Amino acid sequence: MTNDNDKTVTIYTATWCAFCHAAKQYLDQKGIKYTDLDVESDPANGTAAVEKSGQRGIPVLDIGGDIIVGFDRPRIDSALSAHGLAA
Repeated sequence: MTNDNDKTVTIYTATWCAFCHAAKQYLDQKGIKYTDLDVESDPANGTAAVEKSGQRGIPVLDIGGDIIVGFDRPRIDSALSAHGLAA
């Protein structure tokens, strides 16, 4: 049985963050749907990102509960594959 969290992607970003834009563009190119939470416009999103990652850096990607800090293509691909979101 799969959990709905296994199929969700959330990315914590800021408008000024180049790596955030690159990560979102990468997910877009792969056809991956995600929820984009801006840490700048809503401080609660920033708090959630820090709580999940233990760090203050962005982007923070939550792929089915796997937390990835930064735009790390191999880890993103691995997590997407592990959760059945990409081949």
